[in-house]
Amino acid sequence: MLLVQPPSPGIYDLIGLKLPPLGLAYLAASCRTHHEVAIVDLQVEDAKRFEEELKRCDLVGITATTSTFPEALRIARKAKDEGRLVVMGGYHVTFRDEEALRSGVVDYVVRGEGEEIFVKLLEALERGIPPENVPGVSFLREGTIFRTPASLPPQDLDALPFPARDLLQLSKYWMTQLEGEPLVNVLTSRGCPFACKFCASSHFSGRKWRARSPENILRELEILYFDWGFRAVAFVDDNFTLQPERVERLCEEIERRRLKLWWWCFSRADTIVRNESLVKKMAKAGLRMVYLGLESAERAILEDYGKQLTQEVARKALEILRKYGVRSWGSFILGSLRETKATIRKTVEFARKIRPDIVQFSLLTPFPGTALFEELQRENRILHFSWSLFDGAHPVVRLDTLKPGELRRLLISAYLEVYRGWHALPQVVQFLRKICTVKIPFLAHFKEQLYLKERMSRENPSLSAS
Repeated sequence: MLLVQPPSPGIYDLIGLKLPPLGLAYLAASCRTHHEVAIVDLQVEDAKRFEEELKRCDLVGITATTSTFPEALRIARKAKDEGRLVVMGGYHVTFRDEEALRSGVVDYVVRGEGEEIFVKLLEALERGIPPENVPGVSFLREGTIFRTPASLPPQDLDALPFPARDLLQLSKYWMTQLEGEPLVNVLTSRGCPFACKFCASSHFSGRKWRARSPENILRELEILYFDWGFRAVAFVDDNFTLQPERVERLCEEIERRRLKLWWWCFSRADTIVRNESLVKKMAKAGLRMVYLGLESAERAILEDYGKQLTQEVARKALEILRKYGVRSWGSFILGSLRETKATIRKTVEFARKIRPDIVQFSLLTPFPGTALFEELQRENRILHFSWSLFDGAHPVVRLDTLKPGELRRLLISAYLEVYRGWHALPQVVQFLRKICTVKIPFLAHFKEQLYLKERMSRENPSLSAS
């Protein structure tokens, strides 16, 4: 069995954040007791190894997000040309299974979290049992889409085997670092009780939050620390701090076991503000960065997104993080239906004012599986379905006040406005090359202007404030 991660055109890839495909590693760990498994991650590996493994396998499993779906189909087509069975899973096809199946190159779609479903599907295929008996699977029969009843996601996450990282070429990811140490990703919970309009997580994994115990997490951390030599961890849960008591116990054990780890996590600004003592404990246990979805400075837009957040809470959260030496990654979304040039300017000015250490701007993107997608599809506001452009960097929604070209220019302007420092320019230029419709001399001009501005500031410090 060959499991494949398609290359990604997304924002995280553009800024150099490449992490191992945990979903495939969990699948491989669940299947490997009865099947020989290989994983190829085309984010970091070339096509040659994929072609070699394709010749050896019986079945190809491919994961697909919305922006990687076109690449996933190309991979599936190559697999079908070799006569292989093809199973596709992941966020996009969970909600767009018919599109995948009618492509003619996908035999089965696994909907939702796949560890238990995929194992049952493999067993059915091997024993010749009709797939109608496997929950959470879609397939075509005589031209008709057949969907078995949805499957509950795994309820006891402690019972799942740890990801099969030994099947990944981990050295390929070592350029992604924290405090100079290669970064490895760890998932400690699934599901999300919140219902942000633009996020599919609560529909994919359910609104019931399921968490691993601190003891189970620590066993995995000790394997990564002592066996693999990792000293930096990215906790990639949608909301790592949802249950503060669990995180406190985890931090206490990290210290007690003397694991000298640096780490970052996702959280919410209001959680940070309500739990300053937790931030202090996390910082003491190695926390170095927190990713926060701050989204907008406009209250009405935040309400549209389903975000219960205010400017004051966002500002206070960053103050608390700075107090304990923790850096912040602030994410903002531009392009709401209410968006105007004035509201975008307000959000950019707000980002400059509160100064997250990393600022990420992305364009509102209606991913399948979200309430936003359903709403905008009903209103005929989705400009096209070129899925590779559903990456947060390209306009895909028809707005009343801003044209797509204007929105793209405002996104570019937002980055140039916030990242005035020379040190961040290479990452910004790399991102802008993806979304900018004008030629690279345009970027070179900004590069020259930023360099001259910084040099002048060094020579005359009084100019730095302006």
